[in-house]
Amino acid sequence: MSRILLLLVVAFAGACAAGTEDSAVRRGDVAFAADSLKEALAEYQLALRQGDGGPEVLARVAHTFALLGRVDPAAEYYRLAAEADERFADQGAADLMHLAREAEAGNDRFRMATAVTRAQELRPGLGLGDMALPLARHFYINGEFGRALPLYRRVLIEADTAPRILMEVGQAYEETGDCRQALLFFERFRAEASRAERVEADWHIGTCGFEVASDLLTAAQRGGGTGNLEEALRMIDRTIEVGEPQHLLSQAWFNRGEILAALGDCSGAMDAFAEVRALEPGGAGALANMARERFDAIRFGRGLSSLRGSSGCY
Repeated sequence: MSRILLLLVVAFAGACAAGTEDSAVRRGDVAFAADSLKEALAEYQLALRQGDGGPEVLARVAHTFALLGRVDPAAEYYRLAAEADERFADQGAADLMHLAREAEAGNDRFRMATAVTRAQELRPGLGLGDMALPLARHFYINGEFGRALPLYRRVLIEADTAPRILMEVGQAYEETGDCRQALLFFERFRAEASRAERVEADWHIGTCGFEVASDLLTAAQRGGGTGNLEEALRMIDRTIEVGEPQHLLSQAWFNRGEILAALGDCSGAMDAFAEVRALEPGGAGALANMARERFDAIRFGRGLSSLRGSSGCY
C-alpha cells in the first residue's frame, strides 16, 4: 500500500486522538509525509508509549517498519493492529508480500521466506502467486522437503512447468520417502531433458526403481505370496534399463532373479542369476556366490516342481 493511501486509511483517527498522543501522531504524520521515516517511527512509537495503542497507530508503526525493510517488527505490529481491527490484516499481508518480492529480487532467500510466512500468518490462505516457486525452492535448498512439496504442487497446477522444476519435485518426493511419486516426476523430466541432463535423471530413476522393487519383493517374501511382484519386476527392469546406479546393478539383477523365480519363470530367473555372476568381478564375490546357489537350486531342482505344489522355482 502506498504511503498516501495509508494516510487516507488512518487519517480519520487523528481527529479522535487528544492531547499529547494526538500531537505525537500528527508530528509522525508530518514526518512521514516528508519521507523522514525514522523520525515518523519515533513519533508513532512515542504515541504508543503514551497510551495511544489503537489499531490505526499500530498500523502506522507497522507500515513504517515495512517501508524501512524491517520484516519482523512490521509483521508483529500488523498482527497487533489486526487483532483489534481485522481490516489491517489485508494491508499487512500486502506490505509483507511486497517486502518478500524485494528480498527475492535481491536474492535474500531467508528474508523472502520470513516475509511470506508472516504474511500467511496474518492472512491464512493468502494466494502466493509468483512467490510460490521461490518459496518452494527456499525450502528445497534448505532440506525442508515436506514444506516445499505443497508449494511445488501449487506451481504445477497454476503455471507452466520447466523441466528443472520436475526434477526438484521428484527429488523432494524421494527425500520424503515416496519413491513411487518421485518416479513420475523423474520420468517426466527425462522425457523433456537434454541428453546430458538424462544422466542425472537415470540415476534417480534407477535408485527409486530399485527401492520400490526391493520393498515389494521383501513384502512378497514375508507374506509367502506373489503380492505385487509384477510391479516389482517392472521397477527392477527400469533400473536395469537405465543402467544406474552402476553399483546397484548386480543386486538389481539378483533381485530380478528372485522375482522371476517367485513368479515361476525359472528360465528367466536362471538368466538373471547368471548375469550377476558376469557382473561381479571374477564372479567370486558374496553376491555372485549367492547367485550361483540360486542358479543351481533351480537347475537341479526343476524336476521336482510337480511335487512342490508351487508356481515358484525353488
